[in-house]
Amino acid sequence: MSPNFAQYLHMKHLIITHTVDITIKIAITIHIVSVQTIAIVFGGTGLPASMPIARVPLPTGPTSIYYGAYAGNNWMGNLDPALDFNRDAGKGVSIMMWYQEWGEEGVGRYFQPGWMENVRAHGSIPMISWDPWNGENGEDAQQYSLQNIIAGKFDGYIKEWAEASKAWGYPYFLRFAPEMNGNWYPWSELAAGNKAGQYVQAWRHVYDLFTQLGVHNVTWVWSPNVEYTGSTPLSELYPGNAYVDWLGMDGYNWGNTNGHHWQTFTQIFQPTYLDLLRMGTGKPIMISQMASASNDGGNDVAHWIASALTVELPFMFPEVKAFIWSNANHGAINGHIDSLPDLRDAFAHVISSNIYASNQYANLDTSPIPVPADTLHFLPIQIPLPARVSIPANLPGIVTPGSATTVTR
Repeated sequence: MSPNFAQYLHMKHLIITHTVDITIKIAITIHIVSVQTIAIVFGGTGLPASMPIARVPLPTGPTSIYYGAYAGNNWMGNLDPALDFNRDAGKGVSIMMWYQEWGEEGVGRYFQPGWMENVRAHGSIPMISWDPWNGENGEDAQQYSLQNIIAGKFDGYIKEWAEASKAWGYPYFLRFAPEMNGNWYPWSELAAGNKAGQYVQAWRHVYDLFTQLGVHNVTWVWSPNVEYTGSTPLSELYPGNAYVDWLGMDGYNWGNTNGHHWQTFTQIFQPTYLDLLRMGTGKPIMISQMASASNDGGNDVAHWIASALTVELPFMFPEVKAFIWSNANHGAINGHIDSLPDLRDAFAHVISSNIYASNQYANLDTSPIPVPADTLHFLPIQIPLPARVSIPANLPGIVTPGSATTVTR
């Protein structure tokens, strides 16, 4: 049932905190939201399909989240695919991401200042997923084992990249060896004959080479896949605060395909998000890959993205300061926002919120890259939660309605 907008409460910048084994902060950062919508968010069910997306209230407040996209790797030399995405979204991206592999043929394996300059001139922050393998030749996985990286077999290549990075000089995100907690890449400790502890050694080896060469314009992104049964525990793979600037999470709503089931943004990301908080790094977090399956069994991707970016991300993930939409095909997922008119219109509607940064970073000169400017100030008060809010008892960091809860606003 559509909410009665006349009954919306004006709730400004609330942070509900409660200590379990650690302090988990759940931030409500939108100005206008109904009690019904709060219940939907905490229940993790997403917006109801009956709610017209054009009437979904947008979060407002200071710019606090970088908004980015991966628009494929076929734009090198010009920004046409990325600009097409910007036109569909109605807003330029603040982060532009692409992939470069250590073993690919041609210029793509090398640092490209021309590509970086094009992105920076557009006002976007470059973000490179720097993958130590040749994705076109999977049988060479053993060549890119962690032991070979640790032993220095790629040091010449790494130093060449680092020197070129230093010569360019401007800030960019480097997402090195992502999704390491899975088993599908040769830098996983579950693949290519690798052993426990070697991922951290390999990461530190690469990082130390940059440091020895005086490279200071890289913002290092440590980006696991969302956790699943059998994945390597994140705490065993973390290189340490001295070696990492941002944390990331990769996750997709695969829909009802290949043994998966339809999931909301919260259902996908919350377990891993809470585990990242429990690690106590204090680092900002980004969603470094996300997309959703299309309409499936009564669910639709337009409402999925509207729920994710107007309600779930601002409410449930206050430490997430950036997200990257994967505007590409991923097997059962067609992430192109122009693949469905409803998806394109929904994306453009929700991303128009001023909490999402646009391409305004042509003059960025700070490394590591900071979170977007956030001018919020909080004063503590004590109030109970509204009785109508339905919150699952097993949700970490949340207390049941009616109990004494520390709330700041």
